[in-house]
Amino acid sequence: MAVRNLVRRRPLLCYFALAYLVSAIALAVIGLPRLHDAAGKPSMSLVMFPVMVISVGLAGVILTALADGRPGLADLRARFSRRVPRRWLAVLLIPPCAILAVLSALSLGVSSRFTPGFFVYGVAAGILAGFTEELGWTGFAYPRLRARHGWLPAALLLGVLWGVWHLPVVDSLGAASPHGRYWPEFFAAFVVALVGLRALIAWAYARTGSLRLAQLLHASSTGFLVVLSAPRVTPGEEAFWYFLYAAVLWIAVIIIVSLQRIRHVPAPAPAPAAGQLVPGP
Repeated sequence: MAVRNLVRRRPLLCYFALAYLVSAIALAVIGLPRLHDAAGKPSMSLVMFPVMVISVGLAGVILTALADGRPGLADLRARFSRRVPRRWLAVLLIPPCAILAVLSALSLGVSSRFTPGFFVYGVAAGILAGFTEELGWTGFAYPRLRARHGWLPAALLLGVLWGVWHLPVVDSLGAASPHGRYWPEFFAAFVVALVGLRALIAWAYARTGSLRLAQLLHASSTGFLVVLSAPRVTPGEEAFWYFLYAAVLWIAVIIIVSLQRIRHVPAPAPAPAAGQLVPGP
């Protein structure tokens, strides 16, 4: 009963405490000891990253049950089951098109090392991350943040928290891992990209109410970052193209926010006809 009362009083605090607790455990196991296999890549991350993504999803479901009971679980199920309008499926093309545009431009204009690869197992990585994590981020945390801050500030805040949550395993992500002295640049690019992606996810979710669309958009970005990742880039080059990917996502966000503002600007009053008296204030 005490735990339920705490969750009901401080649902976001409880959620992020659980999420970061698992992240801290991953940091203790992976980040601090810097355990590496013979190839020089963090071997424990192959185990810990799936644990992390599944844990944040389970935390969202469990805390929903504690905070809102059966009605909350029914609402979570309804948001997951809500049909995604077909026209919204086009949003899923934004991440792969952005990745292909960035890597293709760099491979033609800078170096052939930026040529995209094709790693099929990235599809599984995307599905696992998207469909489990979003039960927590969008299913539990985002609606509560949005109620306090509005759709875009809540998305940006959640995006930063989401990016930092990856800290223990981020150096094992990408084709050029570990990133050595370029690790800070890669981490910064990774977080900036995630904040932009979170804004896109929040916009799509706010417009459709579909948790499944949020999961698919997350899965699209994560999956295609693995599927299309350039396998021959250096750590510094990988940080660079991640920054460019982030920039393209942010251009999409800026366009969306601008259109949203235009849509909500009241139409000007019609001009009075010639000779017509204009009413006073």
